[in-house]
Amino acid sequence: MKADLIYENDLIEIIIYTCIAFLSMVLVLILFFYFSRKKIIQKEFEKKDLEIHHHKELLRAGIISQEAERKRIAQDLHDDISSKLNIVSLNSHLLMTPNLTVQEIAEITGNIINLTGKALKNSREIAHGLLPAVLDKFGLHAGVEELCQEFNSSKSVNVSYQNQVQFDDLDKDKHLHVFRILQELMNNSLRHGKARNISIVFVEENGMKECCYTDDGCGFDSKDKKNQHGLGMKNIESRVGFLEGTLNINAKVNKGVEVIFSF
Repeated sequence: MKADLIYENDLIEIIIYTCIAFLSMVLVLILFFYFSRKKIIQKEFEKKDLEIHHHKELLRAGIISQEAERKRIAQDLHDDISSKLNIVSLNSHLLMTPNLTVQEIAEITGNIINLTGKALKNSREIAHGLLPAVLDKFGLHAGVEELCQEFNSSKSVNVSYQNQVQFDDLDKDKHLHVFRILQELMNNSLRHGKARNISIVFVEENGMKECCYTDDGCGFDSKDKKNQHGLGMKNIESRVGFLEGTLNINAKVNKGVEVIFSF
């Protein structure tokens, strides 16, 4: 009788422990499925977030690309067309100078016609995203030479140019930026600096090409932050950045400007 009672108690304990184990397993399974489901849902949300982020990045990249293209066109119009029209304007004012000879009038008129034609031609090139013809055909050296001749034709400034560098024709894209930088600098020297003399010198040191640009104009305070903003200066900085070069500007009021940039 006593043995039967012990056996019955043991059986009850086994049943109780079995139930507890079963309930524990059920609880573990429920928790497992709950957290698994929660993790799956979290991953689905993360996947959706990544897809949304990816679409946003694509949209952002498209906008940046469009803005970069617009900026490029704005810079090219500002640098190229504005530069030539500035020279045309100066030549036009020269026609008002008294006592001009027939030869001088013919020369000035020829310069106006020539520069106007080039401005029209370059505007078409900009519209099609092309390099200026002189750069595309003959390279940076010829392009800078022609640029200097254009400014010298205004009779308002004397531009001297020296080149000690052999430019690689494979770097035409980079050379366009160098050309635009010089256009911007020369335009600023003429319009804002009232310079009478401009010097451009290309040298090469330690594998880096360097351009030293100087003028004898009225200069400006290079430490004044107001002079560090504006399309012209930002344009030069962005182009030098693209060239992975350095830019140093030394300028003082009434003491001209010196700009040295490498590329």
